[in-house]
Amino acid sequence: MTGRLRAPTGRYGGKSAAQRQAERRRRFLDAALQLFGDTPGYRATTVAALSDAAGLSTRQFYEEFRTLEDVLAALHLQVNAWAEDAVRTAAEGTRDLPLPERAAAIFRAYAADVTADPRRVRITFVEIIGVSPRLEEQRLARRARWVDLICAEARSATERGEAAPRDYRLGATAFIGGVNGLLHDYSAGWVDATLDEVVEELVRQLLALLRPPGWSPAAR
Repeated sequence: MTGRLRAPTGRYGGKSAAQRQAERRRRFLDAALQLFGDTPGYRATTVAALSDAAGLSTRQFYEEFRTLEDVLAALHLQVNAWAEDAVRTAAEGTRDLPLPERAAAIFRAYAADVTADPRRVRITFVEIIGVSPRLEEQRLARRARWVDLICAEARSATERGEAAPRDYRLGATAFIGGVNGLLHDYSAGWVDATLDEVVEELVRQLLALLRPPGWSPAAR
């Protein structure tokens, strides 16, 4: 198939073609969150099963997507966008707080959003792995976006005199890998800790990255 089938145009049932298309897409993504993020998982889901779960037809599927991989790609970006919205809201609301309190609020918001629905965890940390070179590139690009966010926070903290001046990209990359691993293990029940304890550990690690031994705000 070289492209999607052409969707109908014009108004129907009081909704424009664009509104109907957006609703169909949402229904497919909602169904994918359930099937990919729970049972049977992405690799065992068919177009027919996804369409049935969405209450739509396979023809309507091909009007919105080319393949199931396209659905997984869109869902992966959506789950990350939800988490990023939560983080940016927390960051905006804590702009004037000291670094430890600000970091705690940001990671509490991120962890709460990601772990609130186990299906999101599975999409982000399990189902996306090893699907194709295209999705691996997307996963790494999305992770790089989180690294950029950490680096931006580090630069701001440095400008305020709350963090040591250095290039944080390598450290932030390692830190994000730890965040992903710890939250996945927590969600899978492999970590004997509360979510608050998980967040406290992540904040300690971030502060250790920003304030290495021998450096303190007073030392500047």
